[in-house]
This record gives sequence, C-alpha cells and structure tokens, in this order.
Amino acid sequence: MKAITYRTYGSPDVLQVEEVPNPTPKDDEVCIRVHAAEATKSDCELRSFRFPVNWFWLPLRLFLGVFKPRKPILGGYFAGEVVSAGASVTRFKPGDRLFGSTQIRMGAYGEYLCLPAHYTLARVPDSVSSEAAAAVPLGGLNALHFMNCAGIEPGDKVLINGAGGSIGSFAVQIAKSMGAEVTAVDAGFKEDRLRHIGADHFIDYTRTDPTQQGQTYDVVLNMVAQSDYSAWVNTLNDGGRYLIGNPRLSDMLRAAITNRSTRKKVTVKLAGETQKELETLAEMIKAGDISPLVDRVYPMTDAGEAHRRVETEQRVGCVVISLRD
Repeated sequence: MKAITYRTYGSPDVLQVEEVPNPTPKDDEVCIRVHAAEATKSDCELRSFRFPVNWFWLPLRLFLGVFKPRKPILGGYFAGEVVSAGASVTRFKPGDRLFGSTQIRMGAYGEYLCLPAHYTLARVPDSVSSEAAAAVPLGGLNALHFMNCAGIEPGDKVLINGAGGSIGSFAVQIAKSMGAEVTAVDAGFKEDRLRHIGADHFIDYTRTDPTQQGQTYDVVLNMVAQSDYSAWVNTLNDGGRYLIGNPRLSDMLRAAITNRSTRKKVTVKLAGETQKELETLAEMIKAGDISPLVDRVYPMTDAGEAHRRVETEQRVGCVVISLRD
C-alpha cells in the first residue's frame, strides 16, 4: 500500500509517499481502507518534535524514538471503509463507513489501517463525505469534552480563544447548540467563517487584547499555548470556568491554587475521546447542530503542504489529506 511516511524528524519536507506492507487484522480488529485523514497540530509536532508545552519532552522522545521515529506513519484521526473484520468482531462489517481515532497507534496516513474494534470508532452519517468526516474526531471529541466539563447552561457567555482551529471551530458550534452566547477570538481574516458557524461576537487578537476589554465571561476555553494565566482567569465572572487546552506545568500548579482559594474553576483535564462521545457527535451532525469546518483538502503527494498550512495558522477549521486516488 501507499503511505505518507517520515523517517527522520524535521520540516514538512521529510514527509514522503512510499510503498509499505499492507497490515493484517487480528481476530479482534477491523481492516479499514482509509479515505482521508486530518493533518493536525499533533502530527506536525510529532514530525518536527517541537511542542508548545515541553514538560513531557523526554518521556515522549523515549517512547516515540530517540534518534528516529519508531512509528513512521503519522495520522491519528481519519475516515474510511471497513474492508475486512477479524473472526471475533461483531460490531462492524465490511462496507461500513467509519470515522474515529487511532489512539497511540497512529497510521492513518496509510491507505490501509487495522484497529481493534473496541477503539473510538463510529459510523459516518450518510450525508457526510469521508473528507468532511475525517475532520470530526479530533476537534469534535475535544470540543465536546471541554464544553461538557464547562457545564454550559442556556444564556452563558462563552469565549473561545483560538476559535478558528480544529477544536475551536467545533467548540463554537457545540456551545451554541447548548444555548450559549459565544465570542470567538482569532485572526481577523477568520471572522466571516466563524460568524457563519454561530459566533455571536468576534475579537481580532491581532488588533485587540481580548483580556483587556472589560468584558467578563461564564466560560473561557483557551486553545492557545503560552497564554497569560492570570489575565484569562480575571476575565471570568464569579463562579466562572476556565478550560486550558494546552496547559503548561505552571498552569496546572496555579489551577490547583485557583480551585482551592476561589469560586472560579480551572480545568486542565485531557479528553478521553470515547466511543459514546463520537456517537454523540454523529447524532449532532445528523440533527444539524454541528458541521465539520474544512479549510482545504490535499492529496497524499502534497502532505508537506498540508503540514505547512497547519503550522502557519492560516487555516480556518481543519486541514485534510485525501488518500483516495
């Protein structure tokens, strides 16, 4: 099969398309023909081995490969079709269109992928293309997790910093579906599309500091690493909730103090990315509550350009790589 690989850490130029052996499913696995995979920030960070939060650098390097990648095929979120199933699999059958997460296995940048049937996998709604479906699991699962942690109630004022990314664009829509009044923060050129998916208000962070507007919020979801912890906490109403998507070690320590000494709540809990949550997202798509926001779709041969698009932050929503001919 063809796969997008990286044999060394480095720039997007290290990505290449090559022939690799087809995987074989075990008794508890499904073999999936991958149609599309999202090009994520995590993919870019793993490829370059540069992370905005560095406290886990050493254990991650030991796990992934000290001198070169142990897993040369990236891709954690995808959509495709089941081509075969192991003898003990009853949950899925050949022909099922699935989307989901590969968890730590990665591998979605290859034409075929074998995963245990109990992984976070769900059937793609009939109305959604594989390219759009591939844009759902990462952003949707994480956004749903954070919005559920926030306990949003109708009328809550919610601010999302980094609203134009994969997670942020779903958070805007999910918060709106919960009845919130949503303020999106991102670069100005993203305003029209973010308002189109439901943002009530927009702040261009390149022109205005969103923490210095005199506005307060019930919920703030911050997807931007290296942010000013105190400034964002100060934008919360009494009893407000601050959710950090890319927490630093110092943020975790300060969160514990804030949670103990004030009525404000800070959450740094990572998403579990469960099957139930993915099925919830599928139902929300069917109901018209949310829709994947796809920025661009690239062919396998342009995987490097897809990574550059993600790294330059020029995208609005998700960047997808198509693995179809």
